[in-house]
Amino acid sequence: MLTAVWNVIAEAAGFWMDHLIFINILLSVVIVFFERRDPKTVWTWLLVLYFIPILGIFLYFMIGHDFHKQHMFRTKEIEDAMYSAVSRQAETIIRDEFAPSDPRLRKFADLVLLNLEAADAVYTADNEVEIYTDGKKKFEALYEEIRKAKKFIHIQYYIIRNDELWQPIERLLVEKVKEGVEVRLLYDSMGCRKMKRKDWQRIRGEGIQVGEFFPALLGRLQLRMNYRNHRKIAVIDGETAFVGGFNIGREYLGLDPKFGYWRDTHLRLRGSAVLSLNIRFILDWNYATKQNLFMSDRYFPQSGERRAGDEAVQIISSGPDSKWQNIRNVYLKMISKARKSIYIQTPYFIPDESVLDAISIAAMSGVDVRVMIPCKPDHPFVYWATYSYIGDLLEAGAKCYTYDNGFLHAKGMVVDGLVSCYGTANMDIRSFKLNFEVNAVIYSSRVAKRLESIFMEDLKHCTRVTRYLYGRRSFLIRIKEQFSRLLSPLL
Repeated sequence: MLTAVWNVIAEAAGFWMDHLIFINILLSVVIVFFERRDPKTVWTWLLVLYFIPILGIFLYFMIGHDFHKQHMFRTKEIEDAMYSAVSRQAETIIRDEFAPSDPRLRKFADLVLLNLEAADAVYTADNEVEIYTDGKKKFEALYEEIRKAKKFIHIQYYIIRNDELWQPIERLLVEKVKEGVEVRLLYDSMGCRKMKRKDWQRIRGEGIQVGEFFPALLGRLQLRMNYRNHRKIAVIDGETAFVGGFNIGREYLGLDPKFGYWRDTHLRLRGSAVLSLNIRFILDWNYATKQNLFMSDRYFPQSGERRAGDEAVQIISSGPDSKWQNIRNVYLKMISKARKSIYIQTPYFIPDESVLDAISIAAMSGVDVRVMIPCKPDHPFVYWATYSYIGDLLEAGAKCYTYDNGFLHAKGMVVDGLVSCYGTANMDIRSFKLNFEVNAVIYSSRVAKRLESIFMEDLKHCTRVTRYLYGRRSFLIRIKEQFSRLLSPLL
């Protein structure tokens, strides 16, 4: 029996070796002529296939090829048409003159229109926005909102760990199920790979409905590294929603000594923008579970005349199922509109050339550009690539900082103290093109000023990266940075 198996393996290996040149040529033709990639990515893959043909072919099928892309999202695109139907109310904004309560926001009318046309992002002006930068306070707020739930709870996170943060949340969710509240939990298979099967069986047994986004193959084998659902959304009764950078795990409370204090940014929303986040959750839920929650009005309560606040918000989603790179384009538009200041916080800074050029041009034009990244890596490869781009920004005159008080995981931008964009997307190629992300664009000087003051407070815990300090990096570190930067187009 073993001999027969070995013979089959040997024959398969022999076939691959005999046809290696042909396979490489075929993949090269596919990459060059049939896939929409930027030239830098094309050349990188061609070099990989040429110099490391066997491993290169394996890597291409693991992380490079998107032959599943159209098939895997065909159903999802049909569901997204429903979201477009909901967004038709935005036509009234297009027809009328853009007249925000703050006249200074009129210059961002084209940003509003961009999000309407490209992302079906409804503009709502009746929202209340609360900002959380500390994990303990954020989860206390989430816990309190869950406790008050009467109808339904929708929770979606990239990472959930079965630890001291999740366990009390799970117990509370079980209590709500017993009270008759519908509880749905959607998780990403890759992000939650450390959760055991028995944990999900227990959670389902407790009456919590569970959906898995892009399940692992053959048990726990993760062959699909791309197209991960990186969104973090919680919606309670359609009245309150949370979105931002915090996942569910002890490190997000600052309890992991590897990272220390965890500095993140999360938003709590009340108002009509909650509907947009709930639709976003339901679209992902329907895709993952093959259900259709749009058939019930239960999950779409009418807010009536009650206003939660006076802050305008658009919820922006992007991912490999989007025609445009919506969040990236929002950043580009915001950067181009800036006249005074651009403050950026991101744990991973691997921009494409257009974003890097836009930031550099703004800095060279006299805009106060400040970029804050972590001082320590959670993913060394990504961190080395991130740091390599800091040199380009320094050359353009931008001010760059590393956050020293633990780990910086906040993801967003504030422009001119008027408009801000925060959520789940990092400022990197993976978030822009390959992951499913969601951000809130907030048209409010109050919120923007608050985020600016938080940024300035963070500066007290930062080291400014000067050209002198950047130039003193060791030769080995520079090699790591450039190697990581070279491979980043493969993502």
